[in-house]
Amino acid sequence: MLKETSHLKEFEILDSTIVYQNRWMSVREDKIRRLSGATGIYGIVDKPDFVVILAVENSHIYLVEQYRYAVEGRYWELPQGSWESNPSVDHSLLAAAELKEETGLVASRMEYIGHQFLAYGYSSQGYHIYLATDLMASSNNLDDEEEGLISRKFSIKQFESMIIEGVIKDATSVNSYGLAKLKGFV
Repeated sequence: MLKETSHLKEFEILDSTIVYQNRWMSVREDKIRRLSGATGIYGIVDKPDFVVILAVENSHIYLVEQYRYAVEGRYWELPQGSWESNPSVDHSLLAAAELKEETGLVASRMEYIGHQFLAYGYSSQGYHIYLATDLMASSNNLDDEEEGLISRKFSIKQFESMIIEGVIKDATSVNSYGLAKLKGFV
């Protein structure tokens, strides 16, 4: 079995400057020197890790639909989120809270599926994936940024068709489901 590759740095950071920052993210530019001596720059988006939750019950999965400003449209995706005000929070607590916040569901059982990086070519952000089962209905509590968010359950077959047909375009949702399925969680 292949193991994760080494975390040894293959460069020296000569300078690092934050070029943009708000409460959700920062963008920095690092000037580097490679092992060969050549210099270059990297632009890095730093955001806290987030969680993705596969809420599954009786061959059905819960999705949320919301407007995504960057791509100017409403899309279905798995419930997900982060707490920028507390980026070091235990991700299992975050997963339970995000599930309730977005869907109004409380899970009696949460299983950890794994950790992935969102886009490590330009971002340090990763995400933790959970399977939520033994679900009970409660009330949701949406943030201002989630105005208009709706939650609905779909059959697993319908969900997979939505992925194949390009209705679900969120790579995080597709990847999370794929990893869960490969590991035998769904």
